[in-house]
Formats: sequence, C-alpha cells, structure tokens
Amino acid sequence: MQTVILAAGQGTRLRPLSESVPKPMLPVAGRPIAAHVADAAVAGGADELIFVTGYMAEVVEAYFGETYNGVPVSYATQEEQLGTAHAVRAAREHITEEFAVLNGDNLYDPESIVELFSNGPAIGVFEVPNPSAYGVLSTDETRVTDIIEKPEEPPTNLANAGVYLFPAEAREFLDVPKSERGEHELTDVLARVIEEHDVTPVTLDRWMDVGRPWELLEANELLLDEEATRIDGEVDPDATLEGVVVIEDGTTIASGVRIEGPTYIGSGCSVGPNAYIRGATLLEGDVHIGQAVEVKNSVLMRGTNVPHLSYVGDSVLGRDVNFGAGTNVANLRHDGEDVELTVKGDRISTGRRKFGVVVGHGAKTAINTSLGPGVTLSGDATTAPGESVMRDR
Repeated sequence: MQTVILAAGQGTRLRPLSESVPKPMLPVAGRPIAAHVADAAVAGGADELIFVTGYMAEVVEAYFGETYNGVPVSYATQEEQLGTAHAVRAAREHITEEFAVLNGDNLYDPESIVELFSNGPAIGVFEVPNPSAYGVLSTDETRVTDIIEKPEEPPTNLANAGVYLFPAEAREFLDVPKSERGEHELTDVLARVIEEHDVTPVTLDRWMDVGRPWELLEANELLLDEEATRIDGEVDPDATLEGVVVIEDGTTIASGVRIEGPTYIGSGCSVGPNAYIRGATLLEGDVHIGQAVEVKNSVLMRGTNVPHLSYVGDSVLGRDVNFGAGTNVANLRHDGEDVELTVKGDRISTGRRKFGVVVGHGAKTAINTSLGPGVTLSGDATTAPGESVMRDR
C-alpha cells in the first residue's frame, strides 16, 4: 500500500505561525501534525510513504528522512499549489500500485484508516451537522454513487473528508481540467473512479482539519487526552503532578511547580520554581517557564520563554517568543461573546468564549505588557513597557 501525504501548502490561514514552520509541521501532542498522519497510514498498512512537498520542503524532509517507523519514505515536489489532483500528479512517477491519499494537515483516528485501507477503492467520510458547507457523498448504503460540492439540498450528511484509496489505474486519471476555483481537483478523479468501480464509503470516527490557530488548540485538547503519563525528565520532590502528564528527557521541573494535565512537556524545557501549568498545554521543547508563571490550555512552540510573573491562557505562542516580566494575556471578552481573530485579513469568530492571543515567531513583549483577547502579534513584533495591546500588530 503506497500512501501519498499532501504537505505542500503554505497554510496562509495559520499565519503568522506558518511563516517559518510549514503547516503540517506545527506541533500537536509533542509531534508535527504530519507525523500523526503518517502514524495512521503506517497503522493502516502503508509500506511506502510519499510526501508531496512544496513550501519549506526541507523542513518536512529533515523530519521524516528516508524511513519513518521502518517504512520507506520518498518525496515529490509540487512547485505551484494548483489543487489536490495537481499535488498527487506531482507524485505520479512514484505510484506503481493501489494508493491512498491523505492530507498532511488533517487528523484522523488510526482505526478508521485501517478500515479504509482494507476496503479499496474507498473514501473517508465524516458525518456533519451542516453538510451544505462541504462536498457531500450520495450513497446506496454500500457504495458511493456521486459527490456533490456544497449542495443546497444535501442528499446525506456525509462530508468528503479528503481521504482516498484509489486503484492503481487512477494514476492515469490525474490530468483533470481546472475547476471553477481555478484548481485541479481530486474530486474529479474520484468521480471517474466512482463511474468505473464500486467505491466504499468509510465513516471516520475522527476528522479534524487544523487550518486556523484555535484549531491547533482544539487538536491538542483532543490528542493530549489520549496520551499516557510518562516521566522521563527530572521532577523535584516538591512539585505536584496531577492527571495525564508527559515530561520528556532533558526537562527539569523545579520545586513548587504544579501541573494539572493533560500536559505534554517536550525535551530541554525548564519549568519553575512555583509555576502553574494546567489544562491541555503543550510546551514543544526548549521552553522556559519561570518563577510564578501560569500557563493554561496553550501551545508554546520551541525555544519560547515566559520567565517571570506572567499569565498565558488559551493562546498559541510561536517559536523563540520572549515575554517580559509581568506580561499578561486576557482571554475573555467582557460582553461574553466568542473571541474573534484575524484570519487572512478578516475578523472571524473562533467559536470559543475563551481565547487569548496568537504570537508569531521571535516576537518580544516588554515588562508589564497586557495583551487583549484575539490579538495577533506578527513575527518579531515588540511592545513597549507597560503597554496595553488591543489590536493586531
């Protein structure tokens, strides 16, 4: 079973987090999103992984190398991002047999991928409450009969989850014309496969597209709950750990620290003294949390420092961020409405009553900075001492 993993996109909706880290390589539960995808593929029986790369391809290739979990890995380059069929076409010379296609920035439950891989040709579907917002499958219970893009009157509530198991001959179907969106769509390839084969719909128990910053929090909330406690670092006897807590080798937890999981603390971190970590929190690695700092339900990426007397709640901090002493994040609107965030120039509801800030790589705050809910700081942004920041910068 060859598995093509699409990992070429820029992830513009995740900016500034994706400006120097490819979207599929953003961290969830201690590993890149794409690593969770690859794990699901390997669990399903993949004997070769083919990554389609483009944006910052070298980062993907450095992580996965020539083999991953004992499975050979190869790479194909998509020079321009012109759609999903165009992406798979970039890998065509590698495809020699029945092949699967998964998105490198989506999360799936491995059990469903195992089922899908054993029922080819097949497509992964997900039951949704608002099917008119998706590509929707028509079925006769045992096979797919049609796919309709964003129908006004959906025939089912089965959304196309973008997970496919194609027969080998589908490699010759990839030269499809551009759609109305100006892209070469894999759904057009699927339509031809449906015409010529019985395609099995496989309902996924989990399908999450990690496309916007708050969805990175949701992904961590979901997967951290599935971790098992593992303590490989050094924990002071006066520290308190509750719930599911993972502490990787090379990390130190100082006296007076309290951690209430689910929490994942990567290698090379230092926490405390007297810090408080709670909720679904990920410290990716080489993160420093100092004296009397509280971090709640947040993702702090590699190399970030929150050294003194600060609060970070429901937030995503990029790599090499530094918060000055007394920096505090507000994560709740006084009117009780859901917090909004800027995505590609538009203010969008996060759907979350509590959401803090998104901080780009290398940003620095001065002492006693206050950051309002839904604020985005660009990479390398700075603040002045005592400043209250209520707008993006």
